[in-house]
Amino acid sequence: MQHLTVEVSAADGQYLAQAKWDTPRVVKGVRFSLRLTSGSGEDSRLVTTAITADTEHRFSGLPPGEYTLTVRAINSYGQQGEPATTTFRINAPAVPATIELTPGYFQITAVPRLAVYDPTVQFEFWFSETKIADTSQVETSARYLGTGSQWSVSGPHIKPGKDFWFYVRSVNLVGKSAFVEASGRASNDAEGYLGLFREKIGKLHLAQGLWELIDNSQLADEMAEMKTSITETRNEITQTVSKTLEDQSATIQQIQRVQKDTNDDLAALYMLKVQKTKNGIPYVAGIGAGIEDTDGQPLSNILLLADRIAMINPEDGNTTPLFVAQGNQLFMNDVFLKRLFAVSITSSGNPPTFSLTPEGKLTARNADISGAITANTGTLNNVTINENCGIRENCPQTRLKATSLKLWAKLSPGIPVHRSGGHQGPLPSGFMTISRLTGKLLFRRWHSAALNMRESILIFTPHAV
Repeated sequence: MQHLTVEVSAADGQYLAQAKWDTPRVVKGVRFSLRLTSGSGEDSRLVTTAITADTEHRFSGLPPGEYTLTVRAINSYGQQGEPATTTFRINAPAVPATIELTPGYFQITAVPRLAVYDPTVQFEFWFSETKIADTSQVETSARYLGTGSQWSVSGPHIKPGKDFWFYVRSVNLVGKSAFVEASGRASNDAEGYLGLFREKIGKLHLAQGLWELIDNSQLADEMAEMKTSITETRNEITQTVSKTLEDQSATIQQIQRVQKDTNDDLAALYMLKVQKTKNGIPYVAGIGAGIEDTDGQPLSNILLLADRIAMINPEDGNTTPLFVAQGNQLFMNDVFLKRLFAVSITSSGNPPTFSLTPEGKLTARNADISGAITANTGTLNNVTINENCGIRENCPQTRLKATSLKLWAKLSPGIPVHRSGGHQGPLPSGFMTISRLTGKLLFRRWHSAALNMRESILIFTPHAV
């Protein structure tokens, strides 16, 4: 006996179990004894038995539960071979043990996993842009995505820096598990997004038309003309002004175009291009506006093409630009942002007075921090503690100064010590006058003394003894 498997199915509201097996060699007259039990250990009970000459058998009408199937081969003499055993369940599946959320560019992928792999289980995916407080409301408040082993949600609405929520449950023939919640975000890789935009923009008809150089060889040395073109796939008006002088030429071209692509989608494009050619090298600036279908949806774009892009507010004769983009850098004056997501932040100055690296290293030359601080290691110099300080581990320093906010004790040379602040006679110079103290401490400044104290420590200066 080998390769014993059981496949569970459902028909007419009943659960069926189809058992299959094979033998290492063909034996004439062999039969097979099947024994099906439910439960395990002391709770195990016999469900049914069967004898068959086939290498498969179907059990029908099985209620939900855990089952064990044992199959033995019986030869023509009634001798039984070694048993083959397998277990299977007819139960609703367990909840997903984990849900791994993988960020992408305007995309999140959810991959749930069970604690124990079960090939009969799939997962049902629901999605929400806000957290659902009560999972019993998922089916009315979230959006159903589908059923499978994993699911990706993508689109311009999956914005970086925003939490999105997945609700996932396991499903099989018997039923469904409870929902498990997981939240995640799209990728925050700014450099990767720029690369993605470069690829997407490069596929636009607007970008291709804007980047296309003007062919000056087809133009007269000095011209100003307008052309109209109407074809089956394109209607276009082109206005061109051009002038040539020795080894240089300059051209201004305005294009208004409506065209049909291979998918019978229309695109409306407007392009204004300025081109100068000097010593055979073309230099181009342009602006384009257009609407065309991208991934099946209309998308409007405005593209600027220039070595430098600037915006100037001319109010009161101002000539300082609001911003300048040049050399893959953006320069701005005052910026007010609702939220900022940055890989790293560095202040001006050499060296910078403030920096935050992608690894999480924070450097600040002069920091005023309020709130809680948690640290594993470090060094503090010239620190004043204004509130109570608790030390839960051994303190290796040889000098410790502490202050209580309740009462004060001060150094009073030549004044005796008394628990209530009274006098007990003169003591050597250097002892403390201590009021309302509790506990037992060993003090030493010029001398040492063991004091029995009763209420609270005010100021003390213990030294290593």
